[in-house]
Amino acid sequence: MTIKHNQQIQHNHFRKDWQRRVRCHFDQPGRKLRRRTARLTKAAAVAPRPVDKLRPVVRCPTIKYNRRVRAGRGFSLAELKEAGIPKKYAPTIGISVDPRRANLSTEALALNVERLKAYQARLIVFPRRVGQHKKTDSSKEEVEAHKEEGKITRRTHSVLPIVNEAREKAISEVKRSEMGEGESAAYRKLRDARSEARLVGVREKREKAKAEEATAAKK
Repeated sequence: MTIKHNQQIQHNHFRKDWQRRVRCHFDQPGRKLRRRTARLTKAAAVAPRPVDKLRPVVRCPTIKYNRRVRAGRGFSLAELKEAGIPKKYAPTIGISVDPRRANLSTEALALNVERLKAYQARLIVFPRRVGQHKKTDSSKEEVEAHKEEGKITRRTHSVLPIVNEAREKAISEVKRSEMGEGESAAYRKLRDARSEARLVGVREKREKAKAEEATAAKK
């Protein structure tokens, strides 16, 4: 508010305890260290399992961003069924599940099914208890081989990353030479079809009038 004319000076409250209401992040370096320590502690606690879960590839919403892909909340039940993974077994082997998600295209369904199969091919399931081997567990030879070679991966997204295509590859113009037969004048055909649809009634009326005139002339 600006002061105009000969009026009373405003009461500016400069003596409030404003320092008590201001938050300063002087503990940022310490927090960074604590977060790192927490990550290492979690990785050691869940070892040899990976720290993160496998997530599906989904499209970003809106026309502006739908050419980009990102990690989704979880795989749909249709994707799990197509890949042959029971929905209750999937979370136990590091696969995130989202029962509310629906597949709107066969391309996205096939892409995520291939992602699940690639994950299954690399997956080594250790037995929970020594000497108690289940059908879903990996064989003893596979477990020993991965232990000796040190092939255990700690992060899923490093093995199966979600990569966006370059802008040049994602958006491309269709050349005239790449078009099929009869597609060169597609715009003209659309305009002609629109015009014909609009003028159906007018042309029928004109033909009817001509026929009536011809009949009257014969009489």
